[in-house]
Amino acid sequence: MRLATWNVNSIRSRADRVAAFLQRNDVDVLALQETKCRDDQFPQMMFDALGYEVAHVGYSQWNGVAILSRVGLDDVTVGFPGQPAWGETPATEARALGATCGGVRVWSLYVPNGRTLADPHYQYKLAWLEALRTAGAVWLAEDPAASVALVGDWNIAPQDDDVWDIGVFAHSTHVSEPERAAFRAIVDGGYTDVVRPYTPGPGVYTYWDYTQLRFPRREGMRIDFALGSPAFAARTTGALIDREERKGKGASDHAPVIVDLAD
Repeated sequence: MRLATWNVNSIRSRADRVAAFLQRNDVDVLALQETKCRDDQFPQMMFDALGYEVAHVGYSQWNGVAILSRVGLDDVTVGFPGQPAWGETPATEARALGATCGGVRVWSLYVPNGRTLADPHYQYKLAWLEALRTAGAVWLAEDPAASVALVGDWNIAPQDDDVWDIGVFAHSTHVSEPERAAFRAIVDGGYTDVVRPYTPGPGVYTYWDYTQLRFPRREGMRIDFALGSPAFAARTTGALIDREERKGKGASDHAPVIVDLAD
């Protein structure tokens, strides 16, 4: 099985690129983040025609997550237990979607950005990650042999070499110790970063800002990850970051991350 995750930064703007990516890379399951559309606006017919079932949750032009699968799409779950709410009128955002695809429990995750260390959104981000850690621990306790994949845009650079210059990020989100500790807590709870062994740094990134020529200057961040349960990690045979997808007209500011699994 081939599983991929991609912050597409608007599915309506990049549906053709996503379809071409699926076909070119022979992807079985694709988790998408930041689709930026309501469910009724998602271009489902395009992916139906390619043989993919689609699950999507989106409420507005912000956030939005999806899972596309050609190996089954069962037990679709919107949000995870304890997922915190946000907003003046607190509501659960479209940031987490789970489905069982070919025997793998896939979670497409779009972790809150945090904005600044002083912003309430930063505390929301930490609470969101703690709730995910708790839910993830329960999933492993309930079925230690289950293949579970927590994939998506984590908005965290867990190591210094996951950014082009750690000095630029002093007193910033994405690299703060509480965020990194939250990421480590999920790893320590039994989920393995299955991509890093196949794509070691430094200089390996998944995101490049559109401004200041960040991409041609190779000034990026590694913030998109696939964390797998022990059973999922044991099946992983390879992984890559498709940097080519960040090139060209109409590219997302993120590159897809691809994981190969033994049958």
